[in-house]
Amino acid sequence: MDDSNVIGAFSEEDAARLTGLSIGQLQLWDRSGFLKPSYAPENRHLPYSRVFSFRDIVSLRVLGQLRNVYKVPMQHLRKVSHTLAHLGDAKWTATTLYVLGKRVVFTDPRTNERKEVVSGQRVFDIPLKVAISDTRKAIQNLNVRSATETGNIVQAKFVMQNEPVFERTRIPVAAVQRYLAAGYSSDAIIREFPLLTVEDVNAAKTFTIPASAA
Repeated sequence: MDDSNVIGAFSEEDAARLTGLSIGQLQLWDRSGFLKPSYAPENRHLPYSRVFSFRDIVSLRVLGQLRNVYKVPMQHLRKVSHTLAHLGDAKWTATTLYVLGKRVVFTDPRTNERKEVVSGQRVFDIPLKVAISDTRKAIQNLNVRSATETGNIVQAKFVMQNEPVFERTRIPVAAVQRYLAAGYSSDAIIREFPLLTVEDVNAAKTFTIPASAA
């Protein structure tokens, strides 16, 4: 897998959106050692204590299909993980995986032979190149905000020190209000903050910053 030109660090919320796995699954797999995020301090109670790499995301997307789509039991996935341990962190991305019934079949890169005999049952292919390509597309779309998110102002724990921001961004409402006070038009503000929309700017015009966040 060539991901040398891909740099990424993704929170568990991003990882859940990109992989279809729940945050609960991600946390459980981390605690059990099944798949740990590449960047994580010992104290997982710290803010952003689970940060995933691009390779992690590709692996999780493959695992998400195996576990949540094809219903492969966790007990079997753990056995597969043990069998592929010699591949290190690339165990889920170094070879093409297949599903036969609810069991994983793989092509051993050392021998180019499949480890289980494929019967007449249908085999579902999860090709690595497609997994990587789909992951890149998903990452590109990660910051695309839906119509229901534009114009909304939220406060979230650990995001900009709980300062009011526009939903699905880290842009403080106060920053836009300072531009408005300086006489900037909506178009000019959007040029400064391309993630924002006219609805966001209009929301900032009428929003009152809480005293605790001022």
